[in-house]
Amino acid sequence: MPSRARTLALLVACAAATLALGGCADPWDAPHAAPSPIGTPAPGFLPTPAPTPAATVTPKAGSWNAVRPSPGYRVVLVTAGDDAATRTLVAAVQRWADAEEVDLRTLHVDDDLLAGIVEAIEAGPDLIVSAGETLVDPLETVSANNLDRQFLVIGAELAEPTENVTAVDWTGASYRGDDAARASAFDATSFTSERAGAAVRAGVAAVLHDLTGVVLWID
Repeated sequence: MPSRARTLALLVACAAATLALGGCADPWDAPHAAPSPIGTPAPGFLPTPAPTPAATVTPKAGSWNAVRPSPGYRVVLVTAGDDAATRTLVAAVQRWADAEEVDLRTLHVDDDLLAGIVEAIEAGPDLIVSAGETLVDPLETVSANNLDRQFLVIGAELAEPTENVTAVDWTGASYRGDDAARASAFDATSFTSERAGAAVRAGVAAVLHDLTGVVLWID
């Protein structure tokens, strides 16, 4: 199937290839209450004073555990690549969505990465989550022109994120695009199920509490 046709499938209700959970989801053009956080981060999560844009902050381990989104939170997971690290990230997002009653749709993109991200935006989710290093450069292009849409990058980061892009990194996972040096050397073994799950929860907690446009370092 051509890449464009594959990405368009995201917008079709009950398309088994793109709906990650639960079969048919309610159409996303239906009325939808604004998402809200349930629970409060523990001390050590929100930095004081507020960080500058594109800053790296180090929340206290586990300080995000009590935060979850309100039911029906609409998320598109955009993923590219089939390496072990990416598969671990995808599985972590899917486990989190299942546990928290998130309306998750997963979009796998093979070649036309920009088109895939645009399709995710057009679906109108509350949050777009990115898993896969090859998405970093196209996200740099698209996110800055869509400031009304929130993005969460797991296991990588943008070199110059705008206020609507939040990233979660750790030692061994810090790809910043083809033209930027990593913050730490890549280590595929650092992409554990436990760390990926923590990254998803920490990142979502940050977005829900307006700690955006920064990199969360969770080592």
